[in-house]
Amino acid sequence: MTTLSLAQANTIITAALAAARQASHKAMAVVVLDAAGHLKAAQREDGASMFRLDVATGKAWAAVGMDASSRTLMQRAKDNPNFFASLSAASQGRFIPQTGAVLIRDAAGAIIGAAGASGGSGDEDEAICIAGIQAAGLQHA
Repeated sequence: MTTLSLAQANTIITAALAAARQASHKAMAVVVLDAAGHLKAAQREDGASMFRLDVATGKAWAAVGMDASSRTLMQRAKDNPNFFASLSAASQGRFIPQTGAVLIRDAAGAIIGAAGASGGSGDEDEAICIAGIQAAGLQHA
């Protein structure tokens, strides 16, 4: 299995923020976590609120922890709210099942991390993460 490099994480963030600027989104934060949920890289644009990094991290942490995009997790949370409330409690609130994070996969399809964003709508956050992952030559899920 491949591991996610710092250079790849930085490429993801740079491209994601460029996509956000091109689309004229609000000030964003983007984080990249490795497959174990540890921070690889993070940036918060000027003007982004103090919560942006925490929210982006929570989305990405949930995605990598459950092997599913945060969009998928959001739907699952609607169908089983008690379980997802328990996950949030068990993780001391770090688990955020809200659209805006996607898994990062290597060429063989193995999960090597997750990228999460916060600042726009869930769809906007997700789209810039996908743009960043693609720019790094990786796959998203």
